[in-house]
Amino acid sequence: MSDSTTQAAQDAAAPTTQAVPPSGPPAGGESRGDRTSGILREIVSSNAMVSVLAVVLALVLSGILIAATDPTVQSTAGYFFARPSDLLSAAWKSVSLAYSSIFQGAIVNFQATDFAGAIRPLTETLNYAMPLIVAGLGVAMSFRAGMFNIGGQGQILIGAAFAGWVGFSFQLPLAVHLPLAVLAGIAGGAAWGFLVGFLKARTGAHEVILTIMLNYVALYLLSFMLRTPGLLQAPGSSNPQSPATLPSATLPKLLGPTFNLNIGFLLVIAATIFCSWLLNRSSLGFRFRAVGENPHAARTAGINVKNVYVYAMVISGALVGIAGATQVLGTLTTGFSSGIDAGIGFDAITVALLGRSRPWGVFGAGILFGALKAGGYAMQAANGVPIDIVLVVQSLIVLFVAAPPLVRTIFRIQTPGAGVRRVRRASSKTAVVTK
Repeated sequence: MSDSTTQAAQDAAAPTTQAVPPSGPPAGGESRGDRTSGILREIVSSNAMVSVLAVVLALVLSGILIAATDPTVQSTAGYFFARPSDLLSAAWKSVSLAYSSIFQGAIVNFQATDFAGAIRPLTETLNYAMPLIVAGLGVAMSFRAGMFNIGGQGQILIGAAFAGWVGFSFQLPLAVHLPLAVLAGIAGGAAWGFLVGFLKARTGAHEVILTIMLNYVALYLLSFMLRTPGLLQAPGSSNPQSPATLPSATLPKLLGPTFNLNIGFLLVIAATIFCSWLLNRSSLGFRFRAVGENPHAARTAGINVKNVYVYAMVISGALVGIAGATQVLGTLTTGFSSGIDAGIGFDAITVALLGRSRPWGVFGAGILFGALKAGGYAMQAANGVPIDIVLVVQSLIVLFVAAPPLVRTIFRIQTPGAGVRRVRRASSKTAVVTK
């Protein structure tokens, strides 16, 4: 057989390969449309968007509850099949009036006759948000270090006790007395947080158990001091209440005597900037994040994990202590009692979760919850809707924020990186088939 015949037989037996045109963007790079769609896809599938959608879902479900509890809606439901439009109209009216009341009670009052009256709701929102933001920052700091700090109540109470004692015990100039009282509140919260960090680092005790138990210790300790003359109880009083804070230790009003918002809000902004710098620009923040992601890997890399736990809880407690100080020094005209925390310690956990433990995310979440609080009272006064609906909204927000897969499933949002993983799996399967 000739060489040419042999070569032809070999060519016929060999598998034929077809030239496959390259898929994807041209050689010049991605097109502008592909880049835009990619950016939009990233925004929609981001964790921040999931948090926003969690709030939307909570508002929708709360609206259904508001409509269900409205007497007019209940009466029209009796003849729904005869005239369904009556039920739908009544439900829409009930929900829209409730949410518009929240808006006017929390953002802008369009019915006010002057500018001060129009913006008063916004200042009340910021006033309610002030302790929530700074306490949420404290909880977020511990989250980023891999610790679950639910001891905000105890840290607020101790911070309030320290700040209140300094606030009514000394006669000092404003420039000295006010900073000293604020620093005392910070020191009180930091000391209570130090106990948690020290016990966890040295004994391995779980911070959840420690913070829960220390909440009770702080509550009953403060109650004892408020009932004991010479400690925190007001002289000549039999009530468990402290003396009023002296004017030299009271936080001045930020926008004048017409509004309740005080300069503590500037302190909260400064704390947010500090936390953002600490986490993103400092070596200590890097250690926080490294330990929070994987303490074993951080220990292998030479990071002292036990010290990080102590530092994180001290800073966390100090921030929560600021919330206690602002409660005593800014919002009270009389002495404080053991209920000074007003549930802020537990609300701060929700704020930190909704803000994804990011400082500016916590700032925005705190303003949202402040708006719900300020607007909730307006909603109750204007429409007779129970204030408990606000608690329902907060609880639903926690539910959806704690279950991102549920939110992604409802709105059919991909998990970040899911598309890349599918492409990699498809490529690997193609490679196996080819082999």
